Amino acid sequence: MDVQLLLTVFALGFLGSFLAGMLGIGGSVILYPVLLFVPPLIGVGAFTAHEVAGIGAVQSLFASISGTLAYKKGGFLHKSLIIYMGTSVLLGSLVGSTLSNSFSEDTINLIYGVMATIAAILMFTPKKPTQDENKMEVWFSKKLAVPLSLAVGICGGIVGAGGAFLLVPIMITILKIPVRVTIASSLAVTFLSSIGTTFGKVATGQVLVLPALMIIGASLLAAPIGAFVGQKTKVSSLQVVLAVVITATSLKIWFDLLKKSISFH
Repeated sequence: MDVQLLLTVFALGFLGSFLAGMLGIGGSVILYPVLLFVPPLIGVGAFTAHEVAGIGAVQSLFASISGTLAYKKGGFLHKSLIIYMGTSVLLGSLVGSTLSNSFSEDTINLIYGVMATIAAILMFTPKKPTQDENKMEVWFSKKLAVPLSLAVGICGGIVGAGGAFLLVPIMITILKIPVRVTIASSLAVTFLSSIGTTFGKVATGQVLVLPALMIIGASLLAAPIGAFVGQKTKVSSLQVVLAVVITATSLKIWFDLLKKSISFH
């Protein structure tokens, strides 16, 4: 595999993992579109949607565990939340990643676009803080958390993402969980989800070894840095950055799907 392509993968993986640690989103919301579109754009090579999904699964796994360990000292990891949502999302990701080989590339991109759009809508939905941002005494509806995380796990397994870019808005907007607890705990939930997703992708031969190794190196370096920056950043600023990142990704995916549809016809 071309050295320039591998270096591009490392650079893009570093960016995705930094944002993963900072925003608790796993990084695939950034990595999926940039790995799909940037390498051919700069002329260093190209990946298929299935290959990008496989690389993204590995990135989510290592970025999320690295980010979780960095957040552990801050005391914002919520055990009950992680257990309920993590178990559900793990089960869903196993199902989704195992089935993903049966989906076409266009279908995978479509599912990703729908997930990113829902996440963007949730991030821009007005919300009033109902729980103290600085306390760990957090309550949430288990009846909502379990089915929602299961559904996100299935879709995330298909596209090779831990699903945190959708879980985070769900946790903040629907479950009303404080932002810092959400960011820290979602990384742990994403780690569990990524175990299932990565296992399914590896088992079905969708993971390229060399790009995956570059992503692992980038994730282990960048995610702790992002987590450190995230803990020092204002909650309102984190929400704005997260909303912009998710919205931009959603628009890019839909633009390319529409362009492809028009050129096909």
